Amino acid sequence: MVKPIPGLKLQGFNNLTKSLSFNIYDICYAVTAEQRDRYIEYIDEAYNAERLVQILTEVAEIIGANILNVARQDYDPQGASVTILISEMPVVEKLGRDMISDTVLAHLDKSHITVHTYPESHPVNGISTFRADIDVATCGVISPLKALNFLIDSFESDIVTMDYRVRGFTRDVKGRKHYIDHRINSIQDYLAKHIRQKYEMFDVNVYQENIFHTKMHVKDFDLDTYLFEAQAADLGFKERQRIESLLKREIEELFHGRNLV
Repeated sequence: MVKPIPGLKLQGFNNLTKSLSFNIYDICYAVTAEQRDRYIEYIDEAYNAERLVQILTEVAEIIGANILNVARQDYDPQGASVTILISEMPVVEKLGRDMISDTVLAHLDKSHITVHTYPESHPVNGISTFRADIDVATCGVISPLKALNFLIDSFESDIVTMDYRVRGFTRDVKGRKHYIDHRINSIQDYLAKHIRQKYEMFDVNVYQENIFHTKMHVKDFDLDTYLFEAQAADLGFKERQRIESLLKREIEELFHGRNLV
């Protein structure tokens, strides 16, 4: 739960912008070229624009935001994007129809939810990856941290990199500027128990700048969970070793964001 600073009373609208960004990776090994093609097709169907709209609509509901506009796109040959503009209060009820256009423009750069997907497959070594980039940016008292666990659970996530930042300032009734309106030490504080148990996690936080960074990868390695249309028991010992080595190297490189020598 997002805990506000005790006794903080603001003057007018809360102008703070809270941004939560994800990189999510799902990693797979497909033995044949046909299996790699089917993996891409599976991902493209499981996370097409329609499904992504459902996920982001649920995010808006969880954080208590009102949806202003939805844009979606499925790409050829693969991938999808969805952008949802949101506001803290219902626009039509509060402001009237003659002001909707101006209000939407005012929310373009600070209250939105977006997702872009990037399925890809290596043409030779059998490694296939699915990457989803997600951004939730809010202004006012609504917080993207409330949807943190739902988003992680909504995707097949072997590696997750998260960045949370609070930007701007807001004033209290005495005129004092506040650059954050809630207490936070780490993004980890907002993760559910089952997620903390599943992942190994590391932080890089810059407290004086209200910047919080957490990256995590699945603790346990079970080859069967990475094989697409195959079982580890059907593979020879040396083949299992080779595939495990490829997968662990891929995980290590994606987690650290650099190629291993």
